[in-house]
Amino acid sequence: MIFARRRNITIETDRLTLRLPKSSDHLAWAQQRQASADFLKPWEPVWSKDHLSRKAFSNRVLAAVRSVDSGLGLPLFLIRREDNLLLGALTLDNIQRGPSQSGTIGYWIAQEFARQGYMREAVTAVVHHAFTQLDLSRIQAGCLPENKASRGVLEKTGFKYEGVAQSYLQIGGRWRTHVLYANLRHDRRGRTGAG
Repeated sequence: MIFARRRNITIETDRLTLRLPKSSDHLAWAQQRQASADFLKPWEPVWSKDHLSRKAFSNRVLAAVRSVDSGLGLPLFLIRREDNLLLGALTLDNIQRGPSQSGTIGYWIAQEFARQGYMREAVTAVVHHAFTQLDLSRIQAGCLPENKASRGVLEKTGFKYEGVAQSYLQIGGRWRTHVLYANLRHDRRGRTGAG
């Protein structure tokens, strides 16, 4: 059954197992999000009042299953292999088929594990999976211009700066301009300078 196979997706890297979220992840997820709240909130949409609740997490897990079953997304948790610790998450979302063959990535990592190469490792693996297993041609990402860490992850994993999107997403309760990057399966652009 194709849906059952999709739900068992795992991607292995040197230090990580990337896999779909499951209900039993709630406590670890909530603890990492709570401990890193001040670190994460400047870069994310406003958290709902029940953001860390079990019910909200259960809805998140159900949405992840629907996303995978429909072929529209691949939401993955970053699990460190040495101790089975949840470090963060990366989602390949908005998957478009037909002439576009594209998707968008977004990610977060707990503050304790930032700047240790984990997200770079995860992004590299997911982009490779998207190009070789999902037959996508283009992966897009956007981040706030001042988010140097996120821009560094993108630039170190083959994404190239493409421009600016005005009022792209609501972050912290207000519309924010983002810089846009893309990684192409067959990229002939060479290096591009960030604006």
